[in-house]
Amino acid sequence: MSSRWQLTDRTLELEQPLGVGIVNVTDDSMFEGARSGTPERAIEDGIALAKAGFEMLDVGAIAARSGPAVPAGEEAERLIPAIRGLVEQSGLPVTADTFSPEVARDALDAGAVAINDIGGGSDEMFELAAETGCGLVLMHIEGPPREKRATPHYDDPVQHIKTWFAKRIEAADAHGVSADQIAIDPGLDFDLSAADDLEIIRRLGELRELGRSLYVSLSRKDFLGAVLAGSWEDRLPAGEREWATAAAATLAVVAGADLLRLHDPSALQAMRVAAAIDAPRGAALV
Repeated sequence: MSSRWQLTDRTLELEQPLGVGIVNVTDDSMFEGARSGTPERAIEDGIALAKAGFEMLDVGAIAARSGPAVPAGEEAERLIPAIRGLVEQSGLPVTADTFSPEVARDALDAGAVAINDIGGGSDEMFELAAETGCGLVLMHIEGPPREKRATPHYDDPVQHIKTWFAKRIEAADAHGVSADQIAIDPGLDFDLSAADDLEIIRRLGELRELGRSLYVSLSRKDFLGAVLAGSWEDRLPAGEREWATAAAATLAVVAGADLLRLHDPSALQAMRVAAAIDAPRGAALV
């Protein structure tokens, strides 16, 4: 069953999974290989991802890891020029990775067509999405972003996040956000244990029952390093998780992911081959 995702200027018919390239206008993101540092470098790096075959770019200016709050003006100073340049030069739809409604509005004005909100959606963000018709990625999270807290225990993590998403989707609908505007991201590594992450990927298909596009951000995540090392405490660093990402991306496609947010062309290749193998005979070939 294919999905649809409504963006500001188009509707994506997601008959095959789509690769979303990660651009970080930061110098402290978890993966050293994806730290663009300046808007100018971010534009160069995003164009390189476009040439590598990615079909969308997700641009952020704040690392998702825990840390002090970043003022909206400081975030926008890095993010908006990068988005504007990539909209003009990459030829790809660009999404803004931000949980600030103020910055999100500026990003949409600069040409972004969707907001990737790791904050799980707020009234202000829902109002902005309803007003503009942009796409909105809702990510599961159990509290404010960038705050350190103990990982909760769930008897069934998949059922828990399904219930969580159902409530957030209901809130978005109450603010006038259409069903096709929303994509859902299970938020791997956010308020989830490594075992939870694995269970969610194993059962991604159950999230499709919510009737929304399924956006999966798994690239070089900590849980992959934990699997490789055999423990969370000794997990391998992000730089050593490339092929683990390719394996996880392959299984996510088979389980029903519509969009995969990725760092590497290797994972993009894995995504495409998995989709071709999983497709009806000949359907993925031209």
